Amino acid sequence: MLDFAGIRVLVLGDAMLDRFLYGDVDRISPEAPVPVVRLRRSHAMPGGAGNVARNISALGGRAVLVALLGEDDAAAELRALLAGDPGIEDATVGSVARRSTRKMRVIAGNQQVARLDEEEARPADAGEAEALVGAVRRRVAGCKAVVLSDYAKGALTPAVVAGAIAAAHEAGVPVFADPKSDDFGLYRGVDCLTPNARELARATRLPTGTEAEVAAAARAAMRATGVPALLCTRAERGMVLVRADGAHASVSAEAREVFDVSGAGDTVIATLALAHAAGRPLEDAMRIANAAAGVVVGKLGTATVGEEELEHALRAGGGSDGAEDAAALGLGAARRRVAEWRAQGLRVGFTNGCFDILHAGHVSLLRAARRRCDRLVVALNADASVSRLKGASRPVNTLADRAAVVSALAAVDAVVAFEEDTPLELIRALRPDVLVKGGDYTEDRVVGADLVRASGGEVVLVDLLPGRSTTGIAARLRG
Repeated sequence: MLDFAGIRVLVLGDAMLDRFLYGDVDRISPEAPVPVVRLRRSHAMPGGAGNVARNISALGGRAVLVALLGEDDAAAELRALLAGDPGIEDATVGSVARRSTRKMRVIAGNQQVARLDEEEARPADAGEAEALVGAVRRRVAGCKAVVLSDYAKGALTPAVVAGAIAAAHEAGVPVFADPKSDDFGLYRGVDCLTPNARELARATRLPTGTEAEVAAAARAAMRATGVPALLCTRAERGMVLVRADGAHASVSAEAREVFDVSGAGDTVIATLALAHAAGRPLEDAMRIANAAAGVVVGKLGTATVGEEELEHALRAGGGSDGAEDAAALGLGAARRRVAEWRAQGLRVGFTNGCFDILHAGHVSLLRAARRRCDRLVVALNADASVSRLKGASRPVNTLADRAAVVSALAAVDAVVAFEEDTPLELIRALRPDVLVKGGDYTEDRVVGADLVRASGGEVVLVDLLPGRSTTGIAARLRG
């Protein structure tokens, strides 16, 4: 089990205000060959180093955010957002001589169609640098890790980086850095660098196309800088961790569907630092960070992952700490997942059953259900519920095993369980947009159909493959 509660991590770097403008496109402008976006809503959140802090908070840790802001409207809005997150301590530094960075992304059809940046990317002056290092020295006590989040906006000058690393090491705290400079020597003294493959290639002038090439480039970077560990993120190819002693480990990417990579690097370094601060070795922390990245790239916008959501992803990926862990989400996590999908404008489907011995009929049903929606939730009867419905000899497979198998299917986006004989309360809580059952039902017999239709949803009956059933399989096995 993950336990990040109360672990403090100091985040130093370039914070910014991220605003997302969501709308619809149904025509091209007559004035220029550009889409006309009809704005529906907007949403703002902390970005850059602020998003690293958000990720730490979402996982149950406490983030101390030290960043350089202007004294302007964007800074005021950003500070208000930080104040609304109980897991973030605002230690930002203001400068009247500076303009805060603001990024606006236009989203239409669940895709980014434009991005507008307002920024002043200049190095912090001597006074600003002194204020940043002073804030680190005052706040580092009690922290278990320091993260340097470099977005090349000017906060992390050589003086600031050196001062922060010195303060962290005096406090006995490891330092993780997400680099933007092509000169990795700037980060000399950190305990782990987390570049992506492109950044590593630029810094070392070496190829990084294969895992072997990444490992070779990482070793070259570490020899040049004295950094003892380097974690290279490789997008859909996963991650490679290389240590100065020559050892290296890797993991494959876990995302089923990449929706938006905005902020994925923030999630990686936040989770890596938090897991290591919680006592996990870097190899284990990499595995946890990889699972977290797989969750956030399946979300739209600068997203975070919660602790329960991350534990579910680890179990679904076969990386749980205990074989007894189930792959089913709890009700609270399922509600949050559905709310996030709905906020992204996605159509949520729901189906249910025992799914005791998985067979071709089940797979056909789930594929048909997924074709009717953007995300599919599958609700499984708990073991006692299966016994009441099917008899004392059932289930053949426990809930934990059934959930592990069903959650591994590409058509399934989330698995939940229910103890009752019907999923009525789950349907009432999740309010899916599409309720799917097999064609052996009629609409008047589908549990929750009235609730779904009353909230504007749709009830769909799909054809079943003839002659496929768990009961028939069990009978043949007994024969």
